[in-house]
Amino acid sequence: MAKRAAPEVNAGSMADIAFLLLIFFLVTTTMEKDSGISRKLPPMDDSEEDVIIKEKNIFKVSLNGRDQLLVEDELMELKDLRAAAVEFLDNGGGENANGEACDYCKGKRDANSSDHPDKAIISLKNNRETSYKMYISVQNELVGAYNELRNRRALEIGPKSGFRDMNFIEMQKNFKDVNWPGNKTKLEEVIDQIKAEYPQKLSEVQ
Repeated sequence: MAKRAAPEVNAGSMADIAFLLLIFFLVTTTMEKDSGISRKLPPMDDSEEDVIIKEKNIFKVSLNGRDQLLVEDELMELKDLRAAAVEFLDNGGGENANGEACDYCKGKRDANSSDHPDKAIISLKNNRETSYKMYISVQNELVGAYNELRNRRALEIGPKSGFRDMNFIEMQKNFKDVNWPGNKTKLEEVIDQIKAEYPQKLSEVQ
């Protein structure tokens, strides 16, 4: 009896099926979105000199594994954090790197607290066991402290450039709005000035 030849597999059809399956998975697969805190990092300093930071210019905030908040090694309630950060940032007890006093600061000018907003650094340290919820809450309060001071400053200097009753958050929103009819060149100058006067120096320590 003659042997029958085995049927050949149509390689072309297999390639088509594989291609269709690939397209199917690309279309139906859901990609997870990155979640976290959006923050623009400051530019790198070109200076190679070691920067000496005085202890009084560092506001130490830490979270332990039980979600307890410690500020300068003392327990503090979350609701009090923003005010404490504002007091530190706005102290104005000395001068900036150029030897200029902070004439717009409204703090106590305590010699034992920060010299100038330009030198004031907030250091945040969290424990591996810290909950994400508490971590985000602390971040929100610290960023809120910067925004509070920037909003106040915007209301002080904004009218001189034609931006009356517009806080810092509103300025940023209007600058990004393509339909905003105001002068964006002037607005950007005011925004940059406020950022320079109250720079966001928030350092996270591992």
